Amino acid sequence: MVLPLAALLASCAALAADPAQDKPMLDLANHAGCMTCHHVEPGAKGPDGLPPIGPPWRDVSAKYKGQKGALEQLTQTVMKGSNPYDSHWKGKASGLAMPPNAAAIKEADARKLVKWILSLEAGKKS
Repeated sequence: MVLPLAALLASCAALAADPAQDKPMLDLANHAGCMTCHHVEPGAKGPDGLPPIGPPWRDVSAKYKGQKGALEQLTQTVMKGSNPYDSHWKGKASGLAMPPNAAAIKEADARKLVKWILSLEAGKKS
């Protein structure tokens, strides 16, 4: 079950390096439908008890930390989707691929959201 935004914000300390961005970015993610498939925290389960469809964002942040070009690469994945035959989240997420989201979010907003996701501290429980 996706945690309502107010409950998520009330139940945790700052999520990202710039806590002032937490609420606007979670609002954007909710509005664009991202929270249907993703969670911020690792270990969260979907309503069916399975891992979330998409990887938790703290894991995404950890995987791409310090990688040159990660912001652009992940922004393009949000906009255009990912290859279902190249799933590098196998066993950590129940979905095979990310669908294209250009109809749900503008590229500039996707870039802001990805930048925020990359600023999340890996392994830190809020």
